[in-house]
Amino acid sequence: MTTIPDARSLPPRPSPWAAVWLAVSLCAAVGGGARAAGASPAGTSGAGPAGVKPGSYRAVLQSPGGDLPFGLELAKGPAGWVGHLVNGRERLALTDVRIDGPKVEITMPGYENRLTAAAAGDRLQGELVLDKLGGKDQHIPFEAQLGRPYRFFPGPAQAGADVSGRWAVTFTEDGNTESAVGEFSQSRDQVGGTVLTDTGDQRFLCGQVRGDELFLSTFDGAHVFLYRAKIARDGTLSGDFWSGTAYHARFTARRDARAALPDAYTLTRMRDGGATFDFAFPDLSGQVVTSKDPRFRNKVMIVALAGSWCPNCHDEAAFLAPIYRDYRARGLEIVSLMFEHSGDFARAAAATERFRSHYGIEYTTLIAGVSDKDEAAKKLPMLDRVYAFPTMIFIDRKGRVRKIHTGYSGPATGEHFTRFAAEFKGTLDRLLNET
Repeated sequence: MTTIPDARSLPPRPSPWAAVWLAVSLCAAVGGGARAAGASPAGTSGAGPAGVKPGSYRAVLQSPGGDLPFGLELAKGPAGWVGHLVNGRERLALTDVRIDGPKVEITMPGYENRLTAAAAGDRLQGELVLDKLGGKDQHIPFEAQLGRPYRFFPGPAQAGADVSGRWAVTFTEDGNTESAVGEFSQSRDQVGGTVLTDTGDQRFLCGQVRGDELFLSTFDGAHVFLYRAKIARDGTLSGDFWSGTAYHARFTARRDARAALPDAYTLTRMRDGGATFDFAFPDLSGQVVTSKDPRFRNKVMIVALAGSWCPNCHDEAAFLAPIYRDYRARGLEIVSLMFEHSGDFARAAAATERFRSHYGIEYTTLIAGVSDKDEAAKKLPMLDRVYAFPTMIFIDRKGRVRKIHTGYSGPATGEHFTRFAAEFKGTLDRLLNET
């Protein structure tokens, strides 16, 4: 995470109450869409042979499970270079793109993750560095080829199995199992959708069916996800899931129109029937802010447990930032307790400031600790556990905890996000109308 322009210069986000992207958006071809004014058309050479060429690239990360493709667009406009990560219908704007001759450096929006590469003709080659807890950064080889408009496989669509619909998914890793819900739609061999877990969704997955095999991937600035599965004659799926360089699980899935996750309001509770949530953590300047400060007196509060490294926390921040601007005059305060990968205060504060800047956050953000759930639980002993980042705590004007929501289902989940937004608005209106 480095310098990010003022949020007002970013593309406007839809209202949280408006219609959102479809949960099961199809996997569009790499490239396409709008480009910066004055930029070279996709797939053309707007730079010399020794420089970086603007256009649409088929980018690939070398996952332990094999090639992990995604779309990368680069364009040179009046204000400099910009870009997009492309996963199906999601085109994630890249605003921190630095190009010097053949050298490319891209810092992912709101993250400390960075991609560096060198150009040689129509190719880019380099690595992605993922910032991780305890300095255990992941280095993933990267390459990209200009003008390759496909995800996994070139050529015309081939007939294959149909994986559209809702799926009950089970992940198995080291003897432990986790349940999830997959939702996909398909057009010919193109597949798009997401996987919902009780800690948050996997955002926009995109891929193809080839015969009796399913391939899905995403790179959205933080998630580095790859799925490969076999489709059995009985219609079930079985295969492998890789996340970055350090996590691998087997998974199985069966169609189930009623597949569902546990109620997100039941996964985290106040300990021993407690009713108040107290905190005291430093803000970005180092000044301690507490729940007893006058600014919070007689206010409805939402306390969000988050981190700038967490993709679902990014979706949550994009939702909460306009909510705060719209509702603070009615007595709403939002406090985000940031649990960062670095235990160094200065680095954690800088990461949080870049996160704030990217989403135009005006509510309070405090540095609460490192991004370890057990350590976070020690900082917040009134909770029975910290099950997930993000977690959202609703507090009424009298300081009583009324609801706790664990995880987050963002725009990629379609109707689930729409339902959550309506529930959230209803809860907020009820709390604000109380005296």
